[in-house]
Amino acid sequence: MTPEELKAKLEEMMALPAETEWIEFKEAKNNHDFDDLGRYFSALSNEANLNGQPAGWLVFGVTNNPPRKICGTNYRLQEPGLEGTIYFSSDKIGGWAHSPKSF
Repeated sequence: MTPEELKAKLEEMMALPAETEWIEFKEAKNNHDFDDLGRYFSALSNEANLNGQPAGWLVFGVTNNPPRKICGTNYRLQEPGLEGTIYFSSDKIGGWAHSPKSF
């Protein structure tokens, strides 16, 4: 996605009257539990697939309740940053997908 397409997608999602099974907003002002992230990734991607959506979205730095506002986040500003989260999560997602613990 281009930056313009991504901005338009974010605005579209923020305008929804409620979160969906495949779109979740989190303020995540400073941190977010890493194990919960894996569960979110698994659940959101599964729900997107079941609902015929091309992707699931976990959006940090946006308030949960309408009217949603961009509040920013300090999550993983230090190295390895989000790239490390994405790599670790994709590597471990199979274990979370079968975990009985719900989030």
